[in-house]
Amino acid sequence: MQIERNIIKDLLEWKNSSRRKPLLLKGVRQCGKTWILKYFGKKHFTNVAEFNFDKDASLESFFSGTYNVQRIISQLSAYSGQKIVPQETLVIFDEIQTCTDALNSLKYFCEEAPEYAIAAAGSLIGLALSAKNKTGFPVGKVDIRELSPCSFDEYLHAVDPVMYDYVKTIPLEPLADAFCNKLSTYLSEYLAIGGMPAAITTFLETRDFDTVDQELDSILQAYEADFSKHINSGDIPKLIMIWHSIPAQFAKENRRFIFGEVRHGARAKDLEDALQWLINASMVQKVCAVNSPEYPLTAVMEKNTFKLYPSDVGILRKLARISPAVIVNSQDIFCDFKGRLAENLVLEQFYALGINPVCYWYNNKGKAEVDFLIQNDNQIIPVEAKSGLSVNAKSLKFYRETYKPQLAIRTSMKNLRLDEGLLNIPLYLLGELPRFLNLAKDRCRQEEI
Repeated sequence: MQIERNIIKDLLEWKNSSRRKPLLLKGVRQCGKTWILKYFGKKHFTNVAEFNFDKDASLESFFSGTYNVQRIISQLSAYSGQKIVPQETLVIFDEIQTCTDALNSLKYFCEEAPEYAIAAAGSLIGLALSAKNKTGFPVGKVDIRELSPCSFDEYLHAVDPVMYDYVKTIPLEPLADAFCNKLSTYLSEYLAIGGMPAAITTFLETRDFDTVDQELDSILQAYEADFSKHINSGDIPKLIMIWHSIPAQFAKENRRFIFGEVRHGARAKDLEDALQWLINASMVQKVCAVNSPEYPLTAVMEKNTFKLYPSDVGILRKLARISPAVIVNSQDIFCDFKGRLAENLVLEQFYALGINPVCYWYNNKGKAEVDFLIQNDNQIIPVEAKSGLSVNAKSLKFYRETYKPQLAIRTSMKNLRLDEGLLNIPLYLLGELPRFLNLAKDRCRQEEI
């Protein structure tokens, strides 16, 4: 079963750019990086030459002691048994972070041989490029893209392409109940499955959630295998403790990450390196607090006050040991963990849409907290994530009364509606957020005239 990924548009722009640099595709393990590059190469190039540095350690010898790109290309051609032709061959360097010399060679491909289409991928590239693991790699010499797990709209495209096309055309007005019910069903499936391509494909082929859970178990095992494979043995217990503490941290009222709840008496300095490893590996997303919502958000982030979100809602569900049946068969789509899953879903969709930075707001007197703040043009927009039909949002009301934003967003299972500057978007329509924001701002301006 083929899943159409939205990143294909970005890859086409990269391919056709007159200033093309080597591509560096990063993302959490098993989100589909290698598959999408191979698919893209087969569809838009004459041929594909793939080299996996994790599976074939002998490839390192072609890069050791030299950055002569013509020599590298000649050796790779001979080794693979296929001619690498400029503009016609997509060269894939998979798991490139395992070979520092190959990673550094991308600079010379950029400067000396831009005619070659080089695409590198790796689940732990973020680690290789982190501040504490500098390899001399010149960031400015590559085009960096990040692939996230499949978003809900990508899932919708796979399961019901006709509905997907319809969603792309709907105006900013309530949908018919029949459409709401159908989209709600798809959303409940997605919340149980998550966005990992292997999990989605398994479900579409089998319609069996038990088989999906087996696939997610395999992914989680691969994650923990990376712990022992790529970090110091002394840090492994810390990583495991942080990773498995996430559901419990999520279950708290304010969901703020507290180091002392990972291990009794633990302080930030004891665990922050392990936490940063998870962030660099794209396994979790860090959302920092903001007390005063000012533009730009990056200038007012409180980097030591934050929440952690797993990169995939299905992984969160599995970590929390929630049965898929509880979600799929519940009258209220979600379960007791519903608000947490909704928040995770919203954040994933933000990143899938390229919305960054994302923060959350709190009142330092403890009176209110808004789930997310995002930037749109020069505006700061508050976003409240609700999981059902009950949408009493006292914190969002307090925020709006205090800061008077032109526009606020509430996600829920209530129908699409714009009412006095409050845009209610059903969770299953978040993929259309940029379009709805433009429509909402236009309508708000017209109402002011």
